[in-house]
Amino acid sequence: MGMFSGIKEDIRSVFERDPAARSAFEVLTTYPGLHAIWLHRLSHRLWRAQWRWLARWLSTLGRWLTGVEIHPGAKIGRRFFIDHGMGVVIGETAEIGDDCTLYHGVTLGGTSWNPGKRHPTLGNGVVIGAGAKVLGPLMVGDNARIGSNAVVVKDVPKAATVIGIPGRVVSKPDADVSKQRQHLAKKYGFDAYAVAADNPDPVANAIGSLLDHIQVLDNKVAELCHSVNALGGNVCEEVPTVNIEESDFREAEQRAAEQRCKDEEVFDPRV
Repeated sequence: MGMFSGIKEDIRSVFERDPAARSAFEVLTTYPGLHAIWLHRLSHRLWRAQWRWLARWLSTLGRWLTGVEIHPGAKIGRRFFIDHGMGVVIGETAEIGDDCTLYHGVTLGGTSWNPGKRHPTLGNGVVIGAGAKVLGPLMVGDNARIGSNAVVVKDVPKAATVIGIPGRVVSKPDADVSKQRQHLAKKYGFDAYAVAADNPDPVANAIGSLLDHIQVLDNKVAELCHSVNALGGNVCEEVPTVNIEESDFREAEQRAAEQRCKDEEVFDPRV
């Protein structure tokens, strides 16, 4: 892939993961995480061409400019996105797959001074929350999620969610259930990120149960409609879709904010 086509692909990936992105020009000029990745690609080429000092100098320059430190020896896949960027550190032998996302303060570090493989390997589609530390030559499976401020020192299975210090696996989502929930989430305009049957967050767990219940109701209504039509009736064969506009959410948030202001006026602790 050419340099310019790679830049275009990176910019498109930002729009898919950051709702704050408004235009390609804004992303191109104001996203330090992207700037750090582009500088790394150049320094990595120099590193592989044995121009080691120049590669390290360019990497250091990138750290000064962006707040992101990526060793030129690290291997990074396509559509990698560093959101916010400040404080991210990626070690020399780290390997990152395609479509991965890192937030600020993430460290892909080593636990040994011995030469050789010392840093983590991330599969495709991995998301690591702000402040998390992934340490040692471990493997993080495809589509895994690592929570903010977690400290991971052991391998992470595919599609698992890890939280805590030390990091522990709290979710291994069932593939069929996850697909059903994602389908429902898109239909109702809700982002079901990290909603799993055994998620430790009670709110997320409740939302997951509601999505499962809606799935059962949709299936039952569809079967009922089909049976009535088979007996000569004339009812819908498919459950109508529900379209929830973003403006509806904004209006609800605004009403909730106004209500909170009124409550604060009534229950002012300074009175």
